Amino acid sequence: MKPLAIFGGTFDPIHIGHLSVAWEAAELLDAEVRLMPASVPPHRSSPTASAEQRVEMLRAALRGQSRLMLDTRELDRSGPSYTIDTLHELRREFGDRPLVLLLGADAFAGLRSWHRWRELFDVTHIGMLNRPGVDACIPVELERAVASRRTDDPAVIRSRPAGRVIELAVTPLEVSATRIRDLLAEGRDPRYLLPAGLFDDPALLAPYRAMPSA
Repeated sequence: MKPLAIFGGTFDPIHIGHLSVAWEAAELLDAEVRLMPASVPPHRSSPTASAEQRVEMLRAALRGQSRLMLDTRELDRSGPSYTIDTLHELRREFGDRPLVLLLGADAFAGLRSWHRWRELFDVTHIGMLNRPGVDACIPVELERAVASRRTDDPAVIRSRPAGRVIELAVTPLEVSATRIRDLLAEGRDPRYLLPAGLFDDPALLAPYRAMPSA
C-alpha cells in the first residue's frame, strides 16, 4: 500500500526548500505527501501570516501537480498542534495504511522534547530528511531508543503501518523563511526563493510587506 507521508510546519511562507525536500521524499518512498500547516506551534512564536493566508499560499504553490497535497486538519481544531494527536486522527481515518512523519534531522534530534514522543512509533514511521553522505548528530539516548527501529529499505516502510525509522537523503536548499520575510518587509523580491504561484496574486505576499508610511 502506498504510504501517506506528513510534512508539517508553519509554512510562513511556503518556499522552494519545503517543496524540494517534500517532493524528493515522495519519490524515495513512492508516497503521497501531505503538507500540513500548524495552527498554534507548541515550540515557536505565532506565524506572521494568518492561517487563512498561509492556506492560500500553499494552494497557489501546489497548483498543477498531484503528488504533494494540502491537509488543513490542524487548522480546524483549537489549541496547540500536537503531532501525536494528528497522527492518531490519521490512523483512525486510514486504518493500516503506512504513515510516515517527515522530519528534518534537527527536528528529529530534538524528538525527546515532543509531547508523548515515544507514542509516535505506535502510529507512524519516521522519515528523517538528511543531506546525502552527512551523518546526523543524534543524541545518544535517542539513538539507543530508535536503533532497533532503523531501516534503509523503503519496502519495509510500505509493508507495515508504523514503527520504523528511515533516513532519506534529500537535497536541502538553504532557504530561510525568516530571510524571505525580511526581504519582503524591505520591499525586495525573493523571486527564486518562493514558488512561482505566489507571485501571481500580489495579495498572497501582502502579510509580509511593510505597511506604507502615513
